[in-house]
This record gives sequence, structure tokens and C-alpha cells, in this order.
Amino acid sequence: MSDDDQWYFDLSDGSVSQGKKSDVFTRMGPYPDRASAERALQIAAERTKAADDADEDWNN
Repeated sequence: MSDDDQWYFDLSDGSVSQGKKSDVFTRMGPYPDRASAERALQIAAERTKAADDADEDWNN
């Protein structure tokens, strides 16, 4: 799958696009489909919580 087939979320304006159209510093992705890219912030929050929980388990 090429970069043009992947989906990205742009933090600067909340838009979703197929292909690397936004700046690397404001772009999240790649995601396999539009729906996943639209959930980028939720996915990031879920991953952060999972990592925080793993850290807590490790430290206790």
C-alpha cells in the first residue's frame, strides 16, 4: 500500500485526507481507512491510557 492510499488526520484544522497533504508536524497517521483517521485523537488517547496503565502496573 502506497502513502497515497493511506489516510491522515491534520491536527491544525481537524481535516482528514488521503495521502500526505499536510505538514509532517501536524499530521497523524497513517491510518488504513477514513473512519480510522477520523478517530485519530480517540485512538491516540486510548493508546496513551494503555501505556500509562502498563507503566503503573510495571511500577507497582
